[in-house]
Amino acid sequence: MCAINGAIGGPQGLVEKMNAATVHRGPDGSRVFVERNVALGFNRLAIIDLSDRAMQPMADVSDRFKLVFNGEIYNYKELKRELSEYPFTTESDTEVILAAYSRWGDAAFSRLNGMFALAIWDAKEKRLILARDPVGVKPLYYHFENGRLLFSSEIKAILEAGAPRVLDQDAFGHYLRLMYVPAPQTMFAGIKKLAPGHTLTFKNGSIEIAPIKGRFPDLMTPGSYAEAIETVRVVVADAVARQLVSDRPLGLYLSGGIDSSVVLACAAKTHPKINTYSVGFELGEGEEPEKFNADAVLAKRTAAYFNATHHEFMLSSGSALDLFGKAVRHLDEPIGNATALSQLYLAEQVKPTATVVLSGEGGDELFGGYERYRLSLIAEKFGWMVPAFLSPRAHLRGADRFAQLMFQKDAELRSFLSQSYVLPDTRAIFAAEFEGGTAESLLRADEKYWLVDEALMRADKASMAASVEARVPLLDLEVRALLHQLPLSYKVTPFSTKRILKDAFKGALPQELLTQPKRGWFSPGAKWLRHSNFVRFADEAFSERYAPSVASLFDFPGIRRMWEEHRDRRAYHYTSLFALLAFIEWAREYKVSL
Repeated sequence: MCAINGAIGGPQGLVEKMNAATVHRGPDGSRVFVERNVALGFNRLAIIDLSDRAMQPMADVSDRFKLVFNGEIYNYKELKRELSEYPFTTESDTEVILAAYSRWGDAAFSRLNGMFALAIWDAKEKRLILARDPVGVKPLYYHFENGRLLFSSEIKAILEAGAPRVLDQDAFGHYLRLMYVPAPQTMFAGIKKLAPGHTLTFKNGSIEIAPIKGRFPDLMTPGSYAEAIETVRVVVADAVARQLVSDRPLGLYLSGGIDSSVVLACAAKTHPKINTYSVGFELGEGEEPEKFNADAVLAKRTAAYFNATHHEFMLSSGSALDLFGKAVRHLDEPIGNATALSQLYLAEQVKPTATVVLSGEGGDELFGGYERYRLSLIAEKFGWMVPAFLSPRAHLRGADRFAQLMFQKDAELRSFLSQSYVLPDTRAIFAAEFEGGTAESLLRADEKYWLVDEALMRADKASMAASVEARVPLLDLEVRALLHQLPLSYKVTPFSTKRILKDAFKGALPQELLTQPKRGWFSPGAKWLRHSNFVRFADEAFSERYAPSVASLFDFPGIRRMWEEHRDRRAYHYTSLFALLAFIEWAREYKVSL
């Protein structure tokens, strides 16, 4: 895992500045390739083949193609055998990508099972191609203007190269409703996300964006539910085994939930005593420490069950504000989720003993873990039995139901926004995902948007801030291909969530895990917001003077009224207040203008 940076056009030394802005992603070496007006930059976090031969930018044997690549290719050994005629000189997956591209061209990307964001310069055709993995595990941003292209693993490098620091005001509205910015927009006007499973081709001063050619092969669809259970068990175990390959120390994030525990159950077979890591919270009396530490307690017991070497780190409320500032800097965009602070803290603690960590990210979206899927299924099947005046939500369908479940309410947003600000049509972004049943469409929408633009982005930026590579075996392309073929009833019923994952691994997990209610890995953000140092910070931040360049977006008397109600425990406004603090601090940190 590393940082990639690049520019076509621009002054000499530009990509060196971009590399300097992303050195936390790759502290093991930095290098730049330059050919006339094309520059490719790379910061290395050495994981596979630690030798200097595996350094990037890397050229193929003909010297026609130059590659910079961030991520891991888990089927690189199989591809290497298929490409045995290529004169390999390293043990790296990077060289396998070059060999594959030399043979198959753009179609090579559909053969890669892994997480990747990459750029290949074709010196013969004078053509640059960017590509991003189909799941969207690795981020890739770009800015194109007047024939000049900038790209990077992180937005801050593109800003360092001179892209305008101007707010995308529609993205701001989407953020307030969703707590994240859905692709392709970012919070910066003119800086875009390359969508998962897509390429961007630059040639002759113009760009073209298209889906990756071909598709990763589907597995054979299991016939019965019993066959599907066995297939899930085998495919998930194989995915974990593939992702346990590393030349650096390796560990596992353990949350106390089903997903990370399944990953541990598979990993423990070949990696006894594997290091596992969890985070707990130091909270005072009356702040419900037992509620927020329930998962940490369960993680500790689960680690003991598998004889893993467990490490628990306790995060104090007094440390949360420092982490808040770090998180704002590293995330590049505001995210209204305090879990980013916990993830950043955990990565910092993990770094001395592990450079690579596996997590259970993606299990909820693929296997159907959220309660909203079950409740939507009930509404689809039985909503007609409920009078509309008792439960109006039960009668909503499609994107309307999604908006009711997932959007912050406009009435609250209007209470703190300037009258001149017009909220965008966020619902339209998701409308195309809701052509079938609502419950199944919810899974699809969550996988396409929430998972990519919130959960995976947050996990990547938090881990890479500490130079730690986070892997997500439940999002392996073979697992994903299989789950996409299974009917919804195998995943969610009116009575259960993650049905097939639980049935596949019920013999391998502690029984108490299977009966625990889903809590999610959440942080005591509302408690932190009432801590004395956060109170002082919020008192200052919720004023026109703190970030004056964006102050005209807000009705500050409305914000202060909401803040005082929450601070004094007269009302609960945590979600909006945390999102506002993140945005205001981000605008100040990144010197954003309107």
